[in-house]
Amino acid sequence: MFAIPEQFSNATKVSLESQFALLSSLTSKTFESMEKLADLNINAARATLEESSAVARQLLGAKDPQEFFALTASQAQPAAEKALSYSRQLASIATGTGAEFSKAAESQIVEANRKVISLVDEVSKNAPAGSESFVAAVKTAISNANAGYEQISKTTKQAVEAVEANLNAAVNQFSATARKATNAATAAAAA
Repeated sequence: MFAIPEQFSNATKVSLESQFALLSSLTSKTFESMEKLADLNINAARATLEESSAVARQLLGAKDPQEFFALTASQAQPAAEKALSYSRQLASIATGTGAEFSKAAESQIVEANRKVISLVDEVSKNAPAGSESFVAAVKTAISNANAGYEQISKTTKQAVEAVEANLNAAVNQFSATARKATNAATAAAAA
């Protein structure tokens, strides 16, 4: 009879330790992602500053309005491509971080469920006669919760895939539009 409170105490301790480990892991992954994001932004700002200076020098050196407009038009496509590249890298960081969070949470939930089922099995061995239906109900509730979590996980993964597909389609459409605009501006400047 005294073993049951001790089992719950040990289970609580193990649960708290695993939650702390999960929190530490998620915190570490958050910092890694923030570091990647900061590096991306610093590199993008540095490149933009250097490229803007070079373009400004070229524009100031233009000999006539046609050359000025031709130089301006020629910058549209590379600028659009750089913006798209930045967006893709940003999306990659966000998607990677989300995947890491999901992976860590899934492993935590699987382990927690295994421990709860183990605890229920251990407690049910010492349970009084006639409590079998209660134990079965608890196991069914755990099973139903797991099934619900799996469905949510699948739905979330499908939603992430749909967002990625939509982002790629938008990027491709924007890129095609930018190319057309650049070609039209170049043709207008030449005329």
